[in-house]
Amino acid sequence: MPRCLDAFLAPNVAVPSAVAGQSLHTVKIEDLADPRVADYANLKDADLARRGGLFIAEGPLVVRTLLRSSYTTRSVLVHDGKLESLRDALSDLPASIPVYTATQPVLDAITGFHLHRGVLACGQVPAARDATDLARSCRVLVVLENLTNHDNVGGLFRVAAALGGDRCGIILSPACGDPLYRKALRVSIGHALRVPYARAELDGAFWTGLASLGFTLVATDAAQSHIPVHHIAPPDRLALVLGSEGPGLTPQTTRALLAAGGLNARIPLTPGVDSLNVVVAAGVILSHLVRP
Repeated sequence: MPRCLDAFLAPNVAVPSAVAGQSLHTVKIEDLADPRVADYANLKDADLARRGGLFIAEGPLVVRTLLRSSYTTRSVLVHDGKLESLRDALSDLPASIPVYTATQPVLDAITGFHLHRGVLACGQVPAARDATDLARSCRVLVVLENLTNHDNVGGLFRVAAALGGDRCGIILSPACGDPLYRKALRVSIGHALRVPYARAELDGAFWTGLASLGFTLVATDAAQSHIPVHHIAPPDRLALVLGSEGPGLTPQTTRALLAAGGLNARIPLTPGVDSLNVVVAAGVILSHLVRP
């Protein structure tokens, strides 16, 4: 049998594909237990815990963002029928990053759910960033306390990317959800890979440290008196502080933030509406307080 024909018929071998001069080497996966795709196995049940410092990007937009980012990509797993639409993004990958392809039934069997977006990629979690170093490099910080809803965490990264400017970062308390969790990353449409973030204990030293760096601390429920957000002049450096929906900021954070000179912003609402979703509230406040 000629070698070129043998390559197309033999299972689980790298197959070069070329259109318009672009060469793309893929590996066909036909067995859901193939150890080469173990990083993607049973995501529905096991994705809450990172697998040895790995994370999963899902969907064309997020995977494209991962491939363009500073994060290390380990591999890509794509539906046979989606390969051509991603050729431009995948063709520049080094040979050391495998591109696995599979049919829909095999993809669904590997991941444990119906992968209708047709593409996943596995990335390497980088070393933790120092919160103080991040703050020094930013003009705008979004500080999150105890946000555990992955939709809200992902949405806040998207809002920060859109409205926080090019020197925006996010600091999360230890109890906050993981921005690289598959759902949070998907909701952020990949901006959790673009907006730098760090974790920190939100104690008194943290708030006084931000104030000493020139940040104006603006919270949404840090005091009984509220200043309408449109009455606050956009500061040179802004730290917007947001708590979890429902409880809001903890009493300890409220006291420490006020002691460091923090302000409490209010978004004027139509009577009968008591609050906004935290992602929406962040968007409104950032649009008022961040200079273009």
